Amino acid sequence: MHIERTTDRDREATADHLHHHDHGRLRIIVGAAIITKGRVLACERSEPPEVAGRWEFPGGKVERGESEVEALIRECEEELGVRVEVGERVGGDVRLAHGRAILKVYAARLTGPEQPQPLEHGELRWLSADELDSVVWLPADAPIVAALDPILRADLG
Repeated sequence: MHIERTTDRDREATADHLHHHDHGRLRIIVGAAIITKGRVLACERSEPPEVAGRWEFPGGKVERGESEVEALIRECEEELGVRVEVGERVGGDVRLAHGRAILKVYAARLTGPEQPQPLEHGELRWLSADELDSVVWLPADAPIVAALDPILRADLG
């Protein structure tokens, strides 16, 4: 009869492995409210069809081994071709409709000379506080838009 000893490290590794593959685990989605001169960058979704034409903040999923800030920097490079410096959180955590993910949005600023390009979006617009409601935002981004109003007004001064 063979008896295998299990160390605490083995149990932690197994628990981590199971936790990673557990579909009940909350996925973290990060978004960037890129602010320049009192305006924030809004991005029009071109796909999937059910959200095409709605507006969002650029960003995406935090990958395993990546911090939220690292994910946001990577996503801005992939989606917009720009480098950003990530700042403070904007608004609170937003539970996404299916309940398995949380959206966290951070204020960000462009750090290089590059201007955002719509590499994965239909259109990009810089919106002032008074223009925030000129586009139809995705429902998850709506609470963030409300929190942005005073931030954009303060950025003008």
